[in-house]
Amino acid sequence: MGGNRLDSDILWKDYVEGKQTYLQLSRKHGCSVKTIQRKLDTITVKNDLKNKKARKVVVLMDTTYWGRNFGVMLFKDALTKENLLKYYVRNESNALYLQGINQLKSYGFQVIGIVCDGRKGLIQLFKDIPVQMCQFHQSAIIRRYLTKKPKLKAAQELMEVVDLMKQTDKDSFVGALGLWFEKWSDFLNERTINPITKKSNYTHKRLRSAYRSLKTNLPWLFIWYDNIELEIPNTTNAIDGHFADLKNKLRNHNGLTVERKKKFIDEFLKA
Repeated sequence: MGGNRLDSDILWKDYVEGKQTYLQLSRKHGCSVKTIQRKLDTITVKNDLKNKKARKVVVLMDTTYWGRNFGVMLFKDALTKENLLKYYVRNESNALYLQGINQLKSYGFQVIGIVCDGRKGLIQLFKDIPVQMCQFHQSAIIRRYLTKKPKLKAAQELMEVVDLMKQTDKDSFVGALGLWFEKWSDFLNERTINPITKKSNYTHKRLRSAYRSLKTNLPWLFIWYDNIELEIPNTTNAIDGHFADLKNKLRNHNGLTVERKKKFIDEFLKA
């Protein structure tokens, strides 16, 4: 009888927004966990791209994972904060990102800017759209090369330059990076001879890789600045924060089947 009195919509809201587990909901409503599951399984989540208002959009796009084989690729409008499109993926690929942008265009959206993590070859796919590489992801790349607390003085100073990136303009950053290279170029070019092979290699490989990453990605780190009128963000933080919140809520529902997990994600990303 308890199951018949349950309002599926209210139950669904408690489940997704209230962070209540099956067990907590069953105790609250005086019925079995199986009854709660059956009621929630009747819910249909609609999030149709065709019903969204076509307009100019700046697209934030990124992918997050649960384990190795289950991920969500999300396309979000930076201007209105609306989630536009998502794909469930085993692995992210440049082809799938391109497919998403083309799908948005096919429904009348005018993509005036893109912000992404700068994965290899992705930015170059969009020759007619300004593409900003996420400065947060660039900083993370540098930290992987140098660690959070590098011991070398040159590395410490390069980290200080990187920290300027998110709070200064393009000319100031380019100038600071140029001054750093001028000061440490000889240090970067130091070589060490292998006593066994007698061959020489660069002594500070990771520092060189960090600097090379900045130089290579520099043309896309300040697209927001070069196109200030388009209001392009300099990071994908809005989408990354959304993913973090989603994962926190899903931790309350461990053990979901893939289909139930997808339904939860559908509802969360629609909100």
